[in-house]
Amino acid sequence: MMEKKSWLRLRVESAFRQGLARVHDRLKVDPAHYLLRLQQAYGLPIAAFDQVYSVPLAQLDDIAGQTLRAGTKLAMVEGAGLGIWGMAAIVPDLSFLAIITMRTIQQLSLLYGFEYNTEEEIAELWLAAASAAGLDIARDLLESEAINKLVPRLIQRIAVQGGKEAAEKWAGRVVPVLSSAIGAGLNSMFLRAWGQRAQKHFREKHIAIRTRMAA
Repeated sequence: MMEKKSWLRLRVESAFRQGLARVHDRLKVDPAHYLLRLQQAYGLPIAAFDQVYSVPLAQLDDIAGQTLRAGTKLAMVEGAGLGIWGMAAIVPDLSFLAIITMRTIQQLSLLYGFEYNTEEEIAELWLAAASAAGLDIARDLLESEAINKLVPRLIQRIAVQGGKEAAEKWAGRVVPVLSSAIGAGLNSMFLRAWGQRAQKHFREKHIAIRTRMAA
């Protein structure tokens, strides 16, 4: 039993790490496209993300809620679709879930006014992702380590945490077809929990900046 758990844990961690790495390398949310979406779909009167501090906080929170619901729905559909294959699909499923989760976190980051153009901003984004995973990462890492070394380390730690949370739950997917419903439910719970923690992280930082601007 211990060997089986160890094997599952390693597969889950590997799948999650692959998804996170793909987002970091080439599947990140494009800020310009997302800004256009905020303007057209939500009617935000902003020309740049640093202007969100003039938008009512309640309006940003409402969009954040819609963003989380959309991400959760996508995770449910993906989990149901791949879940029909049971454990055989655990690697692509968890990899896609990691991508959906990280892209949702990126959208929340932009929504609350935090871009990721510079190395420091990229590091901040991954620290936020670590916070969403429930990890407490020292901020002094931003100053003590180069971005090309820091991000892989953070991805690894986030993947380990994701594997720890998901391994036992995904063990219930050994039965094909029935695991479709299980996969949809587990994916939605996972994304909702991580998304809400990410929103809390960005919202608190956003409020702190608003407070300084109003002083």
